[in-house]
Amino acid sequence: MSSTPVPRDPEAPAPGAEPAPPTPESVPGASAESPAELRRVATASFIGTAIEFYDYYIYGTAAALVLNEAFFPELSKTAGTLATLSTFAVGFAARPLGAAIFGHFGDRVGRKAVLVVSLLMMGLSTACIGLLPGYDTLGILAPVLLVVLRIVQGLGLGGEWGGAALLAVEHAPRGKRGLYAAAPQMGSPVGYFAATCTFLLLSVVLSDEAFTGWGWRIPFLLSFVLVVVGLVIRLRIAETPAFARVMEKRETAKSPLADAFRLHPKEMLLGAGMITVVYVMFYTAATYCMTYTTGTLGIPKNDMLALTLVAVVVLGVSTFVVAKWSDRVGRRRLIIAGAAFGVVWGAVLFPLLDTGNYLLIAVALSGALLCMGIIYGPAGAYLPELFSTRVRYSGAGVSYNLGGVLGGAAAPLVVTALAEEYSPSAGGWFMSAMALLSLVCALALPETSAKSLDEV
Repeated sequence: MSSTPVPRDPEAPAPGAEPAPPTPESVPGASAESPAELRRVATASFIGTAIEFYDYYIYGTAAALVLNEAFFPELSKTAGTLATLSTFAVGFAARPLGAAIFGHFGDRVGRKAVLVVSLLMMGLSTACIGLLPGYDTLGILAPVLLVVLRIVQGLGLGGEWGGAALLAVEHAPRGKRGLYAAAPQMGSPVGYFAATCTFLLLSVVLSDEAFTGWGWRIPFLLSFVLVVVGLVIRLRIAETPAFARVMEKRETAKSPLADAFRLHPKEMLLGAGMITVVYVMFYTAATYCMTYTTGTLGIPKNDMLALTLVAVVVLGVSTFVVAKWSDRVGRRRLIIAGAAFGVVWGAVLFPLLDTGNYLLIAVALSGALLCMGIIYGPAGAYLPELFSTRVRYSGAGVSYNLGGVLGGAAAPLVVTALAEEYSPSAGGWFMSAMALLSLVCALALPETSAKSLDEV
């Protein structure tokens, strides 16, 4: 009995032939974009966070060096420092709210649009601080307006990191998410390096009276220029492929933040705890240690700014190297290693500073920022990977910024209070305790590097 042969699909592989390797279009979560487009996305995610963190870090540096005299001259030196650090904390308190607001619209209408708004809020509020008259001119109204501008600044940065990280991660080719997520993470050390260099240059060129009187305002006013640069770059990028597919299927969340807490409560809370040590290490080293070494130990301001630059280089190198490495060995184990290192380093930070030896001070600050870099590098991909696409902006952004309230807002204040009441070493033990908290949270979270970002 004869049978009619079935025609073979011309695109099917010949019998016995190996199947063709998967194309980007056939792999869920893989990027089909050209290298030029990917470079543009990486640049956009980097430049925005570099500008945002430059804005935030110049405030931290100014808070440590001059703002107590400009806005709280009626208070004692210690009280003025605490008051200035409290305005620093206010910005952190506003960040989760900013993450919730920007995350809502980022998960509803797209990543790109809200990133433009966050950049404007952050940059313009920073520039306005540079224009704000001090206590001698406005009286009590001056610190009040400073707090208002810090709130706006915090709202903007609250929406920035989550969107920038998603911009990089959701565009990234499969297997290279850690590398591409290094782009927004590198904005932190580069922004801090630029802020520190700016203050160092001004303090060298200007007299102490000129720097304290008006020179500290120049880094803030430069934000006007930086915002224009950031806008030009960000307006040229496309929406992320992962979110575009959610929009195409009409599967956006109506209440992204509520859904994030409902679907991912463990990831929200443990993610916040995991990232806390990053803030503790950075803002203690960058803010309180600057105040402590220049005020208590009597180290010249310019010398401390130069030593800080060494530590920032360590932060930048470790952030990039560990982020890239996380694509090969996984994110979780590296974050666990960084948190464990932080438990040890918190205990030795202030004894090293107290030596007054410049080499050991550089080692102390570099160790704190190395701990940060080991965790911060892979966290750019790790936190977004913990959440499904339709709530990813809200989940990753709010989790990241909740950690900021605990680590960034509280840590400098607690360390200052402990140093005044007991000794600086007591502040170091507090840092170790916060690192232990982050270690426990990291141990309770899963590995995510093999996860598809198309999961809705």
